[in-house]
Amino acid sequence: MIRRVLSLIVVAFVGLILLYISRFWGFALWGSEGLFGIEALRPQGGQLRRWLAGTPLAPFELIIWSAGCFLVLTWLQKFFDWIGALNMNEK
Repeated sequence: MIRRVLSLIVVAFVGLILLYISRFWGFALWGSEGLFGIEALRPQGGQLRRWLAGTPLAPFELIIWSAGCFLVLTWLQKFFDWIGALNMNEK
């Protein structure tokens, strides 16, 4: 039960990070000086667009973001499956 709650919290946190990186972040939850004073973490999100600006990959931002989300969430699922298998072996 606790493992499921922790895994849901981790997945929700990772999902928020992935949403912040995308162009779909619509919240301004902190000031314009950036999160914790870090100017690179602006409140309007869209980090991937800034990282790809001026590169030949800029037009493919949405494809890169969706593929990255798929990979990150797949790796997270594999990690949780691995942790679950370790717990089953200990019993």
